[in-house]
Amino acid sequence: MIDTTSPTTAAVLDDLVRAQHGGDVRGITSVCSSHPWVLEAALRQAVEDDTVVLVEATSNQVDQHGGYTGMRPADFRDAVLDLADTCGLPRTRVLLGGDHLGTNRWRSSAPADAMAQARDLVAAYVRAGFTKIHLDCSYPCAGDPSPLTDELVSERAADLLAVAEATAAEVGAAGALRYVVGTEVPVPGGADHELHDLRPTDADAARATLAAHRAAFAARGLDHVWPQVMALVVQPGVEFDALQVVDYRSDRTAALREVLADEPAMVFEAHSTDYQTVEALGALVADHWAVLKVGPWLTFAMREALFALSEVERELVPAADQARLPDVLEQVMLEAPGHWRGYYDGDEAAQHLARRYSYSDRARYYWPDPRVEAATEQLMTNLRERTVPLPLLSAHLPVQHARVRAGRLSADPAALVVDAVQDVLRGYAVACRTRTTENSADIEETR
Repeated sequence: MIDTTSPTTAAVLDDLVRAQHGGDVRGITSVCSSHPWVLEAALRQAVEDDTVVLVEATSNQVDQHGGYTGMRPADFRDAVLDLADTCGLPRTRVLLGGDHLGTNRWRSSAPADAMAQARDLVAAYVRAGFTKIHLDCSYPCAGDPSPLTDELVSERAADLLAVAEATAAEVGAAGALRYVVGTEVPVPGGADHELHDLRPTDADAARATLAAHRAAFAARGLDHVWPQVMALVVQPGVEFDALQVVDYRSDRTAALREVLADEPAMVFEAHSTDYQTVEALGALVADHWAVLKVGPWLTFAMREALFALSEVERELVPAADQARLPDVLEQVMLEAPGHWRGYYDGDEAAQHLARRYSYSDRARYYWPDPRVEAATEQLMTNLRERTVPLPLLSAHLPVQHARVRAGRLSADPAALVVDAVQDVLRGYAVACRTRTTENSADIEETR
């Protein structure tokens, strides 16, 4: 296995930061998903654009106990790298990151217990070869003051930094990690309430966050690690909830952007950039949000394609043999509402629509369910056993239909789903300047 914590890998991020400070507007898409089709889409997009791919696992998805995916960091690493081999992407072009590594998973525990778990979490990610480490202790634990102070968050982040650096030294990766910090961190996966007014981070608050972290690192004798802090998470004024998207406005972040003037080794990282227009994403990159994180939009696009294929199935397959994937997914979500209840308001009809179609895409937590997996596989089998008429494909997946007709895309149903996810990533590639608009004209018609 290629060592993904090699200096060459870290150099990708270092080059990005230098480019940003040198006036070369470039960014990188951070793919935050564990679904195999989404990962395949990201890897194939890297092949298509001849670039590196940044894939991040969140502490909800992947932890030392398995997370909700059942994968530990080493399992996730192996899954991504094995898939890279299948897609023809060299392993040296795969960059792995750990997102929201800290106390998030153990917020109901006492601080001492939560931090003990967080230390083990960070160590597991570093041992598994993850290069980009987001230290996130912004979530209050049982008995903590709320909101947490910058000082307390920074002290806990420094605690985890010490673990990361010690573990890196143990595995021969000293100096190879790149860190992300910040106390104004959006809720992972989108807002859990209706959005009304969303303001960018105050510039003075961002400076205070940086000062607190720098002081906390120095207090632990880790001030020499500060140049490895490559990004600060701040709120640029972008977010989404179940039904709406707050679009980026460059005019609201002028003062905030000045914060980086004194940090030559640092850029901003933007969370919850899902569903932004390509123009808005490009403006974020131009304004120094060089890391654009995306997750729910990718599984949202996957679900759209699968539901479209379910409509194709309804036309071609006898009722008794249909997979009825949307119905199976709905039943599973109703039987286990923990992942969506609290996110979707309104009456029963409104909640039904949200479960199927919302931007929050809480359905993404249910794809690993055995019944949902079985229905998905049956859908694939049903369509592979039949020839799908091109006009029928056009009715439900018109963009993919055009590519199939042009000979650029296989008509295999899984290939159609992966390509639909890639359309989202093609827009991000344009925004990050890793793909030209000339060879991406079709994405402007669909996204």
